Amino acid sequence: MISISTWLGFAAVALAMVVTPGPNMAYLMSRSISQGRQAGMISLAGVASGFAVYVMLTSFGITALFIAVPFAYDTLRLTGAAYLAWLAWNALRPGGVSLLQPRSLAIDAPRRLFGMGLFTSLLNPKIAMLYLSLFPQFIDPARGSVLAQSLQLGLTQIVVSVAVNSAIVFTAGGLAVFLASRPLWARLQRWFMGTILGVLAVRMALDTRR
Repeated sequence: MISISTWLGFAAVALAMVVTPGPNMAYLMSRSISQGRQAGMISLAGVASGFAVYVMLTSFGITALFIAVPFAYDTLRLTGAAYLAWLAWNALRPGGVSLLQPRSLAIDAPRRLFGMGLFTSLLNPKIAMLYLSLFPQFIDPARGSVLAQSLQLGLTQIVVSVAVNSAIVFTAGGLAVFLASRPLWARLQRWFMGTILGVLAVRMALDTRR
């Protein structure tokens, strides 16, 4: 199983990732502001279901790759490093616009809210790539089942994401006002997250332990 230090490190990275603006966060904020907290939580249930789908696909996929291809880790590591570097550039480039700016949405029924949350998660390429980028960095085949470690990491990521996004749903209105009145904060937030992503990209590219 994963060591405590590795697990805590992954939890910290998962926290940093979930507070990075993206389609899921933007949708949940917009839905909560447009239709209320209950609608936001139903949408979040759909988003979390999408996470679960990616966890299963990624976990079993990583297991099969490690078994079939000896250098699969290096392939995923370098691909992930390139993707994280791309995210860092998009966060740091001049003229970036915060994805946290809410949109006006029509009123939807609970089933549609769940479905839209699910599809927003499944159709977000950031989610799939982040799983492929982060999981190999924290999995050590020498510590036992790769599948078990992958599922442990996936559950950790889902719990962290649901906790943070739940807070966003319940504070969406106040957060929107805060962002609208403090453009400097939005710029600082992009620089902060861009720096974190850049550090992760460099760390992943140089990690040759496996």
